[in-house]
Amino acid sequence: MTGTRFKDRIALITGASRGIGRATAKLLAAEGAHVLLIGRSQKTLEAVDDEITASGGKATLIPLDLEDGAAIDPLGPSLYERFGRLDIFVGNAGMLGGLRPLNHIPSETWDKVLAVNLTANWRLIRTLDPLLRLSDAGRVVFVTSSRVAAQGRPYWAPYSVSKAGLETLAKTYANEAADSPIKVNLVDPRATATKMRAEAFPGEDPDTIKSPEKVAEVIAELCLPSVTETGQTIEVG
Repeated sequence: MTGTRFKDRIALITGASRGIGRATAKLLAAEGAHVLLIGRSQKTLEAVDDEITASGGKATLIPLDLEDGAAIDPLGPSLYERFGRLDIFVGNAGMLGGLRPLNHIPSETWDKVLAVNLTANWRLIRTLDPLLRLSDAGRVVFVTSSRVAAQGRPYWAPYSVSKAGLETLAKTYANEAADSPIKVNLVDPRATATKMRAEAFPGEDPDTIKSPEKVAEVIAELCLPSVTETGQTIEVG
């Protein structure tokens, strides 16, 4: 461990097995949080867990397919039984779904991207909100892509539509939680060296853009109990 900013905080991160989610989980754990790692693969989550525990941090693995709404719904009650509350929820998991014209998008791709990027976050809010309200300073951060969401960028429809919906979802939650200790914000990483970025821009040199660790630092700042802003979108330059 390297710090105590999140000592004894309980933090749940989706898409925690790689990229921004992995970097965020490692940073929060290094600062004292007990991190709950959500991802589809037990094996890849174990690799992150190994790194965290080797550095003296604490992690709990939660293998979960975010397309499976019925599996998401019991998450809140089960976490309540073990931890009694949740202090931090980072909704990072997402998928691109390929780049193609609207009329060439397979229906299963559309459904999958909307399920993971949008609907899963609604279900997570629904099941985790009671636990966040039991925290003295519940903090929620969603990872978005504001320019893609706002531009209606050609060939990016499933991703673009899902992120536009996510931004509205997050701001709605922020407004509904305004009289509670919960603060809800969004982070737009912009160009970051992740697997999804490589899928969208295969010819780009990842060494010329920022690392996931830089984005994790911004996410961590928004998870601090001292944060007062809510309903905001923070771009990482």
